[in-house]
Amino acid sequence: MVNKKMTQKERRFIEQHARPGEGYAQAYNRLLPQLRDDLHEQRNNVSEQGRSALLPAKYAQQDFFVADICDANPKADTASLEHPLFALRAGDRKVRRYQHNDTTVEIRPGLKGLATIHDKDVWIYCISQLVEAMNRNYKNVSRTVRFIAYDFLVTTNRRTDGDSYKRMGEALERLSESRIVTNIETDKKRERAGFGLIDSWHVVERDGDNRMVAVEVTLPEWLYRSVTAKHVLTLSPDYFRLRKPLDRRVYELARKHCGSQPKWRVKMPTLHNKSGSQDKLYKFRAAMKLLAATNELPDYRMSIDANNDMVTFYSRGSKGGRAQMHDVLKSGT
Repeated sequence: MVNKKMTQKERRFIEQHARPGEGYAQAYNRLLPQLRDDLHEQRNNVSEQGRSALLPAKYAQQDFFVADICDANPKADTASLEHPLFALRAGDRKVRRYQHNDTTVEIRPGLKGLATIHDKDVWIYCISQLVEAMNRNYKNVSRTVRFIAYDFLVTTNRRTDGDSYKRMGEALERLSESRIVTNIETDKKRERAGFGLIDSWHVVERDGDNRMVAVEVTLPEWLYRSVTAKHVLTLSPDYFRLRKPLDRRVYELARKHCGSQPKWRVKMPTLHNKSGSQDKLYKFRAAMKLLAATNELPDYRMSIDANNDMVTFYSRGSKGGRAQMHDVLKSGT
Protein backbone atom coordinates (compact mmCIF):
# COMPACT_ATOMS: atom_id res chain seq x y z
CA MET A 1 0.00 0.00 0.00
CA VAL A 2 1.31 3.44 -0.94
CA ASN A 3 1.81 5.86 1.94
CA LYS A 4 -0.11 9.05 1.17
CA LYS A 5 2.07 10.98 3.63
CA MET A 6 5.25 10.52 1.65
CA THR A 7 7.45 13.60 1.41
CA GLN A 8 7.87 15.30 -1.95
CA LYS A 9 11.47 14.09 -2.08
CA GLU A 10 10.39 10.47 -1.52
CA ARG A 11 7.65 10.70 -4.14
CA ARG A 12 10.01 12.23 -6.69
CA PHE A 13 12.59 9.51 -6.07
CA ILE A 14 9.99 6.77 -6.60
CA GLU A 15 8.80 8.36 -9.84
CA GLN A 16 12.33 8.80 -11.17
CA HIS A 17 13.57 5.29 -10.39
CA ALA A 18 10.56 3.11 -11.20
CA ARG A 19 11.44 0.37 -13.67
CA PRO A 20 9.76 0.26 -17.10
CA GLY A 21 6.30 -1.29 -16.76
CA GLU A 22 6.45 -1.27 -12.97
CA GLY A 23 3.37 -0.01 -11.16
CA TYR A 24 3.61 2.80 -8.63
CA ALA A 25 2.84 0.52 -5.68
CA GLN A 26 5.46 -2.01 -6.83
CA ALA A 27 8.11 0.68 -7.22
CA TYR A 28 7.15 2.12 -3.83
CA ASN A 29 7.51 -1.23 -2.04
CA ARG A 30 10.84 -1.95 -3.77
CA LEU A 31 12.51 1.45 -3.42
CA LEU A 32 11.16 3.02 -0.23
CA PRO A 33 13.28 1.05 2.29
CA GLN A 34 16.48 1.99 0.48
CA LEU A 35 15.33 5.58 0.03
CA ARG A 36 14.59 6.04 3.71
CA ASP A 37 17.93 4.49 4.67
CA ASP A 38 19.69 6.88 2.29
CA LEU A 39 17.78 9.91 3.58
CA HIS A 40 18.49 8.92 7.18
CA GLU A 41 22.20 8.61 6.43
CA GLN A 42 22.19 11.95 4.60
CA ARG A 43 20.47 13.71 7.51
CA ASN A 44 23.00 12.26 9.93
CA ASN A 45 25.92 13.30 7.72
CA VAL A 46 24.60 16.82 7.20
CA SER A 47 23.95 17.12 10.93
CA GLU A 48 27.51 15.98 11.61
CA GLN A 49 28.82 18.51 9.15
CA GLY A 50 26.67 21.15 10.83
CA ARG A 51 26.43 23.53 7.88
CA SER A 52 26.04 23.89 4.16
CA ALA A 53 28.96 23.20 1.85
CA LEU A 54 28.33 26.63 0.29
CA LEU A 55 28.87 30.04 1.81
CA PRO A 56 26.02 32.55 1.47
CA ALA A 57 26.27 34.69 -1.67
CA LYS A 58 27.41 38.03 -0.25
CA TYR A 59 26.61 39.98 -3.41
CA ALA A 60 23.45 39.09 -5.31
CA GLN A 61 24.50 41.03 -8.40
CA GLN A 62 27.88 42.36 -9.36
CA ASP A 63 30.11 43.25 -12.27
CA PHE A 64 32.86 40.72 -12.76
CA PHE A 65 35.48 43.20 -13.93
CA VAL A 66 36.13 46.90 -13.98
CA ALA A 67 35.18 49.18 -16.88
CA ASP A 68 33.72 47.46 -19.96
CA ILE A 69 34.58 43.85 -19.08
CA CYS A 70 31.56 43.24 -16.89
CA ASP A 71 30.07 39.92 -17.98
CA ALA A 72 33.01 37.49 -17.99
CA ASN A 73 32.58 34.06 -16.44
CA PRO A 74 35.25 32.67 -14.08
CA LYS A 75 37.80 30.53 -15.88
CA ALA A 76 40.76 28.39 -14.86
CA ASP A 77 43.59 26.80 -16.82
CA THR A 78 43.25 23.07 -17.46
CA ALA A 79 46.70 22.22 -16.06
CA SER A 80 45.91 23.49 -12.55
CA LEU A 81 42.51 21.78 -12.69
CA GLU A 82 44.24 18.50 -13.49
CA HIS A 83 47.24 18.74 -11.15
CA PRO A 84 47.36 19.75 -7.45
CA LEU A 85 49.48 22.90 -7.63
CA PHE A 86 47.89 24.59 -4.63
CA ALA A 87 47.86 23.63 -0.95
CA LEU A 88 44.61 22.66 0.76
CA ARG A 89 45.82 23.93 4.14
CA ALA A 90 47.20 27.31 5.11
CA GLY A 91 50.79 27.32 6.35
CA ASP A 92 51.79 24.21 4.37
CA ARG A 93 55.60 24.26 4.17
CA LYS A 94 56.14 20.74 2.91
CA VAL A 95 57.85 20.21 -0.45
CA ARG A 96 55.48 18.00 -2.41
CA ARG A 97 56.07 15.87 -5.47
CA TYR A 98 53.34 14.58 -7.71
CA GLN A 99 53.56 12.34 -10.78
CA HIS A 100 50.86 11.22 -13.20
CA ASN A 101 51.83 9.38 -16.37
CA ASP A 102 54.62 11.49 -17.98
CA THR A 103 53.85 14.64 -16.00
CA THR A 104 55.87 15.55 -12.92
CA VAL A 105 55.18 18.41 -10.53
CA GLU A 106 57.27 19.59 -7.59
CA ILE A 107 55.80 22.32 -5.38
CA ARG A 108 58.18 24.31 -3.17
CA PRO A 109 56.68 26.68 -0.59
CA GLY A 110 57.99 30.13 0.25
CA LEU A 111 58.71 31.59 3.67
CA LYS A 112 54.99 32.09 4.37
CA GLY A 113 53.98 28.66 3.13
CA LEU A 114 52.63 27.35 -0.13
CA ALA A 115 49.94 29.30 -1.94
CA THR A 116 46.53 27.86 -1.11
CA ILE A 117 43.58 27.00 -3.31
CA HIS A 118 41.87 30.15 -1.99
CA ASP A 119 44.90 32.16 -3.15
CA LYS A 120 44.27 30.63 -6.57
CA ASP A 121 41.29 33.00 -6.90
CA VAL A 122 43.81 35.60 -8.08
CA TRP A 123 44.78 33.25 -10.93
CA ILE A 124 41.15 32.66 -11.83
CA TYR A 125 40.36 36.37 -11.76
CA CYS A 126 43.31 37.29 -13.99
CA ILE A 127 42.73 34.39 -16.41
CA SER A 128 39.07 35.36 -16.76
CA GLN A 129 39.96 38.94 -17.60
CA LEU A 130 42.57 37.88 -20.16
CA VAL A 131 40.23 35.44 -21.91
CA GLU A 132 37.43 38.00 -22.08
CA ALA A 133 39.79 40.64 -23.46
CA MET A 134 41.04 38.21 -26.14
CA ASN A 135 37.47 37.22 -27.03
CA ARG A 136 36.71 40.90 -27.58
CA ASN A 137 39.84 41.33 -29.72
CA TYR A 138 41.38 43.90 -27.42
CA LYS A 139 44.82 45.10 -28.44
CA ASN A 140 47.97 44.93 -26.32
CA VAL A 141 46.75 42.06 -24.15
CA SER A 142 49.70 40.96 -22.02
CA ARG A 143 50.44 38.75 -19.05
CA THR A 144 50.41 41.80 -16.76
CA VAL A 145 46.89 42.39 -15.50
CA ARG A 146 45.75 45.47 -13.62
CA PHE A 147 42.58 45.27 -11.54
CA ILE A 148 40.69 46.98 -8.73
CA ALA A 149 41.09 45.21 -5.40
CA TYR A 150 37.50 45.90 -4.35
CA ASP A 151 36.12 44.26 -7.50
CA PHE A 152 38.28 41.20 -6.92
CA LEU A 153 36.94 40.85 -3.36
CA VAL A 154 33.32 41.22 -4.48
CA THR A 155 33.68 38.82 -7.41
CA THR A 156 35.25 36.10 -5.27
CA ASN A 157 32.56 36.45 -2.57
CA ARG A 158 34.87 37.94 0.05
CA ARG A 159 34.21 40.64 2.58
CA THR A 160 35.48 44.13 1.76
CA ASP A 161 36.75 45.12 5.21
CA GLY A 162 40.33 46.03 6.08
CA ASP A 163 41.22 42.48 7.08
CA SER A 164 40.19 41.21 3.64
CA TYR A 165 42.55 43.66 1.91
CA LYS A 166 45.33 42.49 4.23
CA ARG A 167 44.63 38.84 3.40
CA MET A 168 44.67 39.65 -0.29
CA GLY A 169 48.15 41.11 0.08
CA GLU A 170 49.29 37.97 1.92
CA ALA A 171 47.86 35.82 -0.87
CA LEU A 172 49.85 37.78 -3.46
CA GLU A 173 53.02 37.25 -1.41
CA ARG A 174 52.47 33.48 -1.19
CA LEU A 175 51.75 33.28 -4.91
CA SER A 176 54.97 35.09 -5.80
CA GLU A 177 57.11 33.10 -3.34
CA SER A 178 55.77 29.61 -4.09
CA ARG A 179 57.78 27.81 -6.77
CA ILE A 180 56.68 25.12 -9.19
CA VAL A 181 59.05 22.84 -11.11
CA THR A 182 57.18 20.86 -13.75
CA ASN A 183 57.14 19.52 -17.27
CA ILE A 184 53.42 20.10 -17.84
CA GLU A 185 52.69 20.64 -21.53
CA THR A 186 51.12 23.95 -22.56
CA ASP A 187 50.31 24.97 -26.14
CA LYS A 188 51.90 21.73 -27.46
CA LYS A 189 55.16 22.60 -25.74
CA ARG A 190 56.64 20.45 -23.00
CA GLU A 191 59.69 21.61 -21.11
CA ARG A 192 60.97 21.23 -17.61
CA ALA A 193 60.80 24.66 -16.02
CA GLY A 194 60.58 26.35 -12.65
CA PHE A 195 58.52 29.45 -11.99
CA GLY A 196 56.59 31.34 -9.35
CA LEU A 197 52.82 31.05 -9.33
CA ILE A 198 52.94 34.74 -10.25
CA ASP A 199 56.05 36.46 -11.55
CA SER A 200 55.47 39.69 -9.66
CA TRP A 201 52.89 42.06 -8.24
CA HIS A 202 52.78 45.61 -7.00
CA VAL A 203 50.26 48.11 -5.69
CA VAL A 204 49.46 50.79 -8.24
CA GLU A 205 47.31 52.92 -5.96
CA ARG A 206 46.46 53.11 -2.25
CA ASP A 207 43.67 54.91 -0.42
CA GLY A 208 43.83 57.19 2.63
CA ASP A 209 43.97 54.17 4.96
CA ASN A 210 46.95 52.75 3.02
CA ARG A 211 44.82 49.93 1.65
CA MET A 212 45.52 48.74 -1.88
CA VAL A 213 43.08 50.13 -4.44
CA ALA A 214 44.56 49.06 -7.77
CA VAL A 215 46.97 46.15 -8.22
CA GLU A 216 49.08 44.84 -11.07
CA VAL A 217 49.89 41.13 -11.32
CA THR A 218 52.29 39.61 -13.85
CA LEU A 219 51.47 35.98 -14.59
CA PRO A 220 54.22 33.45 -15.39
CA GLU A 221 54.95 32.88 -19.07
CA TRP A 222 53.95 29.22 -18.70
CA LEU A 223 50.44 30.16 -17.55
CA TYR A 224 50.07 32.97 -20.08
CA ARG A 225 50.97 30.56 -22.89
CA SER A 226 48.27 28.20 -21.68
CA VAL A 227 45.67 30.98 -21.58
CA THR A 228 46.48 32.29 -25.07
CA ALA A 229 46.15 28.74 -26.39
CA LYS A 230 42.66 28.70 -24.79
CA HIS A 231 43.52 25.78 -22.52
CA VAL A 232 40.90 27.05 -20.08
CA LEU A 233 37.53 25.91 -18.75
CA THR A 234 34.65 27.96 -17.40
CA LEU A 235 33.81 27.44 -13.72
CA SER A 236 30.54 27.86 -11.89
CA PRO A 237 30.32 31.21 -10.04
CA ASP A 238 29.37 29.11 -7.01
CA TYR A 239 32.94 27.82 -6.98
CA PHE A 240 33.79 30.90 -4.90
CA ARG A 241 31.09 29.95 -2.39
CA LEU A 242 32.51 26.52 -1.57
CA ARG A 243 33.66 26.65 2.05
CA LYS A 244 36.20 23.86 2.21
CA PRO A 245 39.43 23.80 0.19
CA LEU A 246 38.99 20.08 -0.49
CA ASP A 247 35.48 20.65 -1.87
CA ARG A 248 36.90 23.24 -4.27
CA ARG A 249 39.58 20.83 -5.39
CA VAL A 250 37.08 18.03 -5.96
CA TYR A 251 34.93 20.40 -8.03
CA GLU A 252 37.99 21.27 -10.14
CA LEU A 253 38.66 17.60 -10.86
CA ALA A 254 35.02 16.98 -11.76
CA ARG A 255 35.05 20.02 -14.06
CA LYS A 256 38.22 18.83 -15.79
CA HIS A 257 37.37 15.14 -16.19
CA CYS A 258 33.58 15.10 -16.39
CA GLY A 259 33.18 18.44 -18.12
CA SER A 260 29.93 18.39 -20.10
CA GLN A 261 29.89 14.59 -20.35
CA PRO A 262 27.06 12.76 -18.58
CA LYS A 263 29.33 11.25 -15.93
CA TRP A 264 32.86 10.56 -14.70
CA ARG A 265 33.64 7.51 -12.59
CA VAL A 266 36.87 7.31 -10.62
CA LYS A 267 38.37 5.09 -7.95
CA MET A 268 38.46 6.67 -4.50
CA PRO A 269 42.27 6.21 -4.09
CA THR A 270 42.83 7.83 -7.51
CA LEU A 271 40.63 10.79 -6.59
CA HIS A 272 42.51 11.07 -3.30
CA ASN A 273 45.85 11.18 -5.11
CA LYS A 274 44.70 13.68 -7.73
CA SER A 275 43.22 15.97 -5.09
CA GLY A 276 46.57 16.55 -3.42
CA SER A 277 44.99 15.92 -0.01
CA GLN A 278 47.49 15.15 2.75
CA ASP A 279 44.85 13.32 4.83
CA LYS A 280 44.76 9.57 5.21
CA LEU A 281 42.55 7.79 2.70
CA TYR A 282 39.91 6.89 5.29
CA LYS A 283 39.53 10.56 6.27
CA PHE A 284 39.31 11.57 2.62
CA ARG A 285 36.67 8.90 2.04
CA ALA A 286 34.59 10.28 4.93
CA ALA A 287 34.90 13.81 3.55
CA MET A 288 33.63 12.65 0.15
CA LYS A 289 30.61 11.00 1.76
CA LEU A 290 29.78 14.25 3.54
CA LEU A 291 30.13 16.29 0.35
CA ALA A 292 27.95 13.84 -1.58
CA ALA A 293 25.31 13.99 1.17
CA THR A 294 24.96 17.78 0.89
CA ASN A 295 24.25 17.50 -2.86
CA GLU A 296 25.66 21.03 -3.17
CA LEU A 297 28.65 20.53 -5.43
CA PRO A 298 28.16 23.02 -8.29
CA ASP A 299 27.35 21.51 -11.72
CA TYR A 300 27.61 17.89 -10.55
CA ARG A 301 25.92 15.28 -8.36
CA MET A 302 28.08 12.75 -6.56
CA SER A 303 27.34 9.08 -5.96
CA ILE A 304 29.50 6.91 -3.69
CA ASP A 305 29.79 3.18 -4.41
CA ALA A 306 31.10 1.90 -1.07
CA ASN A 307 31.30 -1.73 -2.22
CA ASN A 308 33.71 -0.93 -5.06
CA ASP A 309 35.24 2.20 -3.46
CA MET A 310 34.26 4.34 -6.45
CA VAL A 311 32.93 7.86 -6.90
CA THR A 312 30.72 8.85 -9.82
CA PHE A 313 30.10 12.47 -10.79
CA TYR A 314 26.93 13.12 -12.82
CA SER A 315 26.43 16.41 -14.64
CA ARG A 316 23.42 18.39 -13.43
CA GLY A 317 21.43 18.20 -16.63
CA SER A 318 19.24 15.86 -18.61
CA LYS A 319 22.20 13.81 -19.86
CA GLY A 320 23.56 13.33 -16.37
CA GLY A 321 20.10 12.51 -15.03
CA ARG A 322 19.57 9.84 -17.67
CA ALA A 323 23.02 8.39 -16.98
CA GLN A 324 22.31 8.21 -13.26
CA MET A 325 18.91 6.58 -13.81
CA HIS A 326 20.51 4.06 -16.16
CA ASP A 327 23.11 3.19 -13.52
CA VAL A 328 20.46 2.82 -10.82
CA LEU A 329 18.36 0.50 -12.99
CA LYS A 330 21.42 -1.46 -14.03
CA SER A 331 22.43 -2.03 -10.43
CA GLY A 332 18.94 -3.27 -9.62
CA THR A 333 18.54 -0.99 -6.59
